[in-house]
Amino acid sequence: MTKVLVGQNENLDKALRRLKKKIEREGILKILKQRKHYEKPSEIKRREKRNSAKKKAQAKF
Repeated sequence: MTKVLVGQNENLDKALRRLKKKIEREGILKILKQRKHYEKPSEIKRREKRNSAKKKAQAKF
């Protein structure tokens, strides 16, 4: 679980910004967006295959 410690005199907006950045770096938002809707197993395989093809194409350059 992601935690951000807030100091006594620290602005809550700054702490919230730090939390959002930390969540984004850990990839939690990406996972949540993927799980928002049900994805059939065939769609998962198709997406993963497409992503691996993109990675291979980028690796060639």
